[in-house]
Amino acid sequence: MKLFIPKNYNSVLDVNQTEQAIKLIKDIFQLNLATELRLHRVTAPLFVKQGTGINDDLNGIERPVSFPMKDLQETVAEIVQSLAKWKRLALADLGTKEGFGIYTDMNAIRPDEELTNIHSLYVDQWDWERVITKEERNLEFLKKTVRKIYSAFVRTEFHVSENYLDIEPQLPEEITFIHTEELAKQYPDLTPFERETEAVKKYGAIFVIGIGGELPNGEIHDGRAPDYDDWTTPTEKGFKGLNGDIIIWNEVLQRAFEISSMGIRVDKQAMIDQLKLRGMEDREELMWHKMLLNDELPLTIGGGIGQSRLCMYFLQKAHIGEIQSSIWPDEMISKCKVNGIHLL
Repeated sequence: MKLFIPKNYNSVLDVNQTEQAIKLIKDIFQLNLATELRLHRVTAPLFVKQGTGINDDLNGIERPVSFPMKDLQETVAEIVQSLAKWKRLALADLGTKEGFGIYTDMNAIRPDEELTNIHSLYVDQWDWERVITKEERNLEFLKKTVRKIYSAFVRTEFHVSENYLDIEPQLPEEITFIHTEELAKQYPDLTPFERETEAVKKYGAIFVIGIGGELPNGEIHDGRAPDYDDWTTPTEKGFKGLNGDIIIWNEVLQRAFEISSMGIRVDKQAMIDQLKLRGMEDREELMWHKMLLNDELPLTIGGGIGQSRLCMYFLQKAHIGEIQSSIWPDEMISKCKVNGIHLL
């Protein structure tokens, strides 16, 4: 059991205040996000058909929850793991113009998740996607988008502090950009997570660029599926990758705290190259992948922003179970109770 108990932890808000604050955060943040990126809300599926290529494979090893559908000749459906691919389908179906996009509430079940202070079987996030031009498939546009999202974080944190005076803002005004290869050069003897920890402890908030591709030393900073984010396109300084993670320093947990995974999505060539690198060329025969190869899907940028994690950070909570209702090991429940951590 991986559980961290902060020394002398005492929740700033009680349970009732917490529930009210969760709604406040969600209302304010999604409005700011939609305004910054010109998004409108859409309804999203909880499950999709197996074998279509629509479901997110994450790192390619996580098992999706699946079930047969009685009225559809026992066709198997899968609970979504994220909506990375579905959103491009939705944008194509809606005929969304360049410069505009969509966001939605994504609810998922990830049964292989390791249960910790920040990981749960239940995943809730704002999934968003925006149509871009071919000319916008570059690092500067990625950074511009990250800054807009980060500004929504900062404004939301201010609103929380105005409504709950015992909570003081902690985010720096600006987010710092750093590539995985730069981290590897700066901290060659550390693990990828330890590198992130050192960098975010220094800057407060970072965007780590280029996640999924192989580093010069042969390792991969962190896993990414080969068919949604672009982690092979060359960028500045000879680096590769048009994707990344927004990571902030969590003072309560004393650790790096990933709040969002996002990136410019693969075009035809990037998907072909990345599938080949992962030995997954057979995916090109799936429905979604054929649509991309046939130019039936728009070029996009998109990502997911953890709802419970964002609330957890702003409300200075020690455990994600203080924000969402899920299932936890009995030992974890007991230990949290003794240490003043109220799991919902």
